[in-house]
Amino acid sequence: MSATDDVICERLGAAGVVTLNRPSALNALTLGMVREMRKALDAWAADPSVTRIVVTGAGEKAFCAGGDVRRLHELRRAGQMAEALTFWREEYQLNALIKRYPKPYVSLIDGICMGGGVGLSLHGTYRVAGGRYLFAMPEVSIGFFPDVGGTYALPRLAHRAGLYLALTGERVRLADGALLGLVTHAVASEAMLQIRDALIAGGPIDDILAKQRVDPGLAPLQPHLPLIEKCFSGESVPAILARLDEAAKAGSEFAAKTAATMRTKSPTSLCITFEQVRRGGSLTFDEAMKTEFRIVTRIFDDHDFYEGVRAALIDKDGSPLWEPATLDAVEPEMVERHFAPLDPGEELKVI
Repeated sequence: MSATDDVICERLGAAGVVTLNRPSALNALTLGMVREMRKALDAWAADPSVTRIVVTGAGEKAFCAGGDVRRLHELRRAGQMAEALTFWREEYQLNALIKRYPKPYVSLIDGICMGGGVGLSLHGTYRVAGGRYLFAMPEVSIGFFPDVGGTYALPRLAHRAGLYLALTGERVRLADGALLGLVTHAVASEAMLQIRDALIAGGPIDDILAKQRVDPGLAPLQPHLPLIEKCFSGESVPAILARLDEAAKAGSEFAAKTAATMRTKSPTSLCITFEQVRRGGSLTFDEAMKTEFRIVTRIFDDHDFYEGVRAALIDKDGSPLWEPATLDAVEPEMVERHFAPLDPGEELKVI
């Protein structure tokens, strides 16, 4: 059993079961939760009686809505940068462990799955999603970037959909999640407990999940994928917006809405995210995580992260004042510095 009530890690039957247990905070991750998960996963990897991992979120609203960004914002404001970077370092190391985990790793997702929740689920073997599934990587809305392995996963989605999701922060529900491969199995919300119990009982995982699989229905993004692929193949953020504007003039409401959404985001974050996804397609997972730690170390000092968190989570006025305020004012060096190597002792070590 885990040492903190915020995450419950227990061996039940054939499974190592992780329950994210902060429903009032939408199961947002803390450093203590990351550490407990790491400790449990390391132990279960070496335990022959554990044949699979099952991860769930308490409550009906969220699997995990991300890291506790407000807490990280407070730490930086208090000058406790080292503690905040420790969270990201250990979270990214946990993401890498999940990616290479030696046993089947099953996430049961029936609610919000954003940011850190994506890092806990997307890189595992199975992503089983119920009718309340809601995925997003909305970091550009708060002057941040889609981390927790987004550098690796997003460029590998077909039709440039990963870049679309990264630059817009758009929310994706079950049918679109299945279409894009974010979800491996669509199931009814009512089946989640039965699936959990069957996995604990030790039956064949593929058979258990296949038995509960349902048709997620029509995917709203499906008809827009050709346009997404065409527009998000642009060689820069301004080029993408120009293609969207052209499509909007030709009558595409989807293109007009997408362009308008992007123009509300942090210009600096948009450019960093574009470069992150551009590079990520050729990186290994471990290289991607090291890249993200380089970015987060620098972006943590940027104005836009604090302004974005203020506008979204503290004052909640929804009116961030980005600096710089326009894409043309974002110089190439401003983006490039986020990707520069750290001192050898500061680089992320994937363990």
